[in-house]
Amino acid sequence: MVRAFLITSLVLSTQLWAEQDWFPVEVQAEGKTLHYRPLTKVSKAWRLCALLPHGKDHYWWGVSWGLAEEAKRQGVELGIYEAGGYENLPRQRQQLQQCISNKADAMIIGAISSEGLNDLILQLKASNIPVIDLINGIKSPAISARSSVSFSDMAAKSLEYLLQDAQPSSSLAWFPGPAQAAWVQDAEQGLKQHLEGHPVRLLHGGYGATDNFSQATLVRQLFGGHQPDFVLANAVAAGVTQHFIAAEELGPIKVMAYYANPEVVRLIQNGQLFAAATDSPVIQARISIDLALRILEQQPYARHVSPQIRILDQQTIELLPLQQIIAPKQQWMIRQPLATKTP
Repeated sequence: MVRAFLITSLVLSTQLWAEQDWFPVEVQAEGKTLHYRPLTKVSKAWRLCALLPHGKDHYWWGVSWGLAEEAKRQGVELGIYEAGGYENLPRQRQQLQQCISNKADAMIIGAISSEGLNDLILQLKASNIPVIDLINGIKSPAISARSSVSFSDMAAKSLEYLLQDAQPSSSLAWFPGPAQAAWVQDAEQGLKQHLEGHPVRLLHGGYGATDNFSQATLVRQLFGGHQPDFVLANAVAAGVTQHFIAAEELGPIKVMAYYANPEVVRLIQNGQLFAAATDSPVIQARISIDLALRILEQQPYARHVSPQIRILDQQTIELLPLQQIIAPKQQWMIRQPLATKTP
């Protein structure tokens, strides 16, 4: 009886999150601030494919949930594929080719590599199949539209908030993420530009996949020789760092994530993590579905849509709707094939 009650409560909670309107939402669209609203309906059950880099990080769990929920809301078919890691470009290429073979009407891509799919994207453009760049960044003129936030701006805004009381002698540890990812390269550019002329000493923690083991290894290595005053990190490393600091009973160190995941949200709510920036990945996922449908329906659309970057701390986190940032509790990574097209 208790187990049945808990399961029912969980299902109802997830449904409530899903049923709440996510729009209108404030965005930057081609340089203008506006309140974004998706299409109210579409003319047919379009077939979409979404390719994501991996499902190891809860960040992408939220993205997959946003994609699935918006496709369901609009009544369209959606396949969701993840490549298993940033080292698996051949697998993402294979998944894209599979979607092409399965006659998908549009592609939504969270790319492993900024240029590793460009030949296939050119083929898609030649076939009039829209490609939406989702979150990670694709450097190709053949992209139809983008649902993404500048990670250069994410890093810069995070630093601006984190280093408000930094002293000339302060040190900053930096854990960016996987070196080959375009979003990491952009974040590093933002960090370097913001720190230009700043007296804080930068301690680079090294690159690694955004899983707990990889980031914990980097955190232990850096703290083995240094004790920074501030830490700016990818979401996984931020959580790992905060747990490490607590376990080792180290002095006051401000830790901030330059994007958020459920663990980061929980730590901020509990007063254990200083802050995080958020790019509202669930909203980016939903917008990517809408952009694809707008193009297919021959409706007006913006070429680049970006939710506003927000800072999460103990005060603001109570004011922001979390369903824009993370998936509901107990919602895991969604993987689902696109149904075979029937004649």
